[in-house]
Amino acid sequence: MTVTIYHNPACGTSRNTLAMIRNAGIEPTVVEYLKNPPSRAELEAMIAAAGLTVRQAMREKGTPFAELGLGDPSRSDEELLDAMLEHPILINRPFVVAPLGTRLCRPSEVVLDILPDTHKGPFSKEDGEAVLDAGGKRIV
Repeated sequence: MTVTIYHNPACGTSRNTLAMIRNAGIEPTVVEYLKNPPSRAELEAMIAAAGLTVRQAMREKGTPFAELGLGDPSRSDEELLDAMLEHPILINRPFVVAPLGTRLCRPSEVVLDILPDTHKGPFSKEDGEAVLDAGGKRIV
């Protein structure tokens, strides 16, 4: 199974998502999108496949979102995409693309919706929150 994660190693949510993918026995293609941003076509395709609007795919915290005036509702999707490509930190993370779907994995356990049920035992996030039980089943 080919899975790609658009990853920021400085982000706990992104690290947890990557660890859950690996816990399923999958070694994904890891794209550090701050160093290697997606193309416009790839970004548009990910956003559409995840069922999001361009605005929903943007990150505000820790970015130049406010200083660039991107909260202005009159800004077009084209303008927002331009800003995301110029400043990749504006792309929310982590996006995961898998044969079973594409998701913006916030919270990180959203990734479980698009992975096969092949998890190897329990999994807890970095903060200790249990996500999978000893049998590799999702804890509700």
